[in-house]
Amino acid sequence: MGKKRMLFIVNPISGGKKKTGFEKRAIEDLDHHLYDADFAYTKYVNHAYELGVQAVADGFDVVVAVGGDGTINEIASALNGTSAALGIVPEGSGNGLALYLGIPLNERAAIRRLNRMESMVIDSGIVNELSFFNVAGIGFDATVSDRFANEKVRGPVGYFKAILTEISTYKPKQYRLDIDGRVFDREAFMISVANSPQYGNNAYVAPQASVTDGILDVCIVHRFPLYTIPMMVFHLFNRTADQSEYVEIIPGREIRIEREAADAIHLDGEPKELGAVLDIAVRPGTLKVIC
Repeated sequence: MGKKRMLFIVNPISGGKKKTGFEKRAIEDLDHHLYDADFAYTKYVNHAYELGVQAVADGFDVVVAVGGDGTINEIASALNGTSAALGIVPEGSGNGLALYLGIPLNERAAIRRLNRMESMVIDSGIVNELSFFNVAGIGFDATVSDRFANEKVRGPVGYFKAILTEISTYKPKQYRLDIDGRVFDREAFMISVANSPQYGNNAYVAPQASVTDGILDVCIVHRFPLYTIPMMVFHLFNRTADQSEYVEIIPGREIRIEREAADAIHLDGEPKELGAVLDIAVRPGTLKVIC
């Protein structure tokens, strides 16, 4: 078996972490009996996706995302449905998919993990034809993602700052959900559609979700009193969100969510502006990931 061609796509500003010297560290830790490595660096939004598409066209066997959940989403979207495998060196604020897959957060350990060449095939989700691999969301968490994208402070500190800014004034909204033909009318603080169980930072929004079950978990967070926030946070980090009286989780494969107007949505933590009607579906077994 010949050596695999590997391309590292590096987001130089993800997670507020400098990537100076990354190329040198990767070359030192990678097994060059297994891989021939090249490097590319993103320069603007969606550049990682463009580089990923080009990598597939150029015949790379493995494309490694060096960045946060947004960078991973762009590259995974480019590889989705192809024979190229995704590698991950997590360098973001939340690192949700990496944490779920057991990929080390330590940079050099994550690079060395690639040498194992162990992989799995995971599901993906789509929202109006845009892909996600971890969690998509509307309502409060989409608003927070939108605000966080404009924060000068990156990392968990910036994210929690965005939460604190929004949480006291955000108002729940009305939604109609069609989940595999069953219709639900709900007033919700937020709705997360989970392929994997967690947002990132080990906050589990849908503890029973799996990236290999061919199902998405629709997590509806109802209106809750502000004094219950400590308990809500406890549930998130204790993997018991499904036990909260304010949380309803409904599994599904084909989902339509109708809302009052076009608004923000996030895909793996990255904010987008989409219309009032969201058509969401799971695509089983579309992405090969080295883990």
